[in-house]
Amino acid sequence: MKRSALLGFALLLSFDTLSQVGIKLAGDRIDGAGAGPWLARVADEPLIYAVLICYLGAFLTYISLLKHAPVGPAYAAAHGHIVTVLLISIAFLGETLTGVQCLGALAIVAGIAILATTEAADTASPPQRVATPDRGR
Repeated sequence: MKRSALLGFALLLSFDTLSQVGIKLAGDRIDGAGAGPWLARVADEPLIYAVLICYLGAFLTYISLLKHAPVGPAYAAAHGHIVTVLLISIAFLGETLTGVQCLGALAIVAGIAILATTEAADTASPPQRVATPDRGR
């Protein structure tokens, strides 16, 4: 796989992870603000705007990946943030990891690895020519 595609996958994972963690942090801050209408508190929260920028960055990165990288790994990479958000939540936000969450994270990582390796194997072998019968031309 090209280095630019790997960089794109890392960028997409970063944007998606930052947006999800930002939503969690912004939600905690908005909930703790207390006074005023909920929507006004959302509009006053600066993290919401950072989250929107991250979502836009993720969208643009994903669209670019779909143009230049294999579809299977690009689709899988768009969902890898579930694992990174879980790890960040455990390390920095005090979340706990259950056995089912651990199995789910391992299944996601395995799925991404399988898609990446099978896509790499498909692109490494040249396409097979199919013989077509001569129709008397």
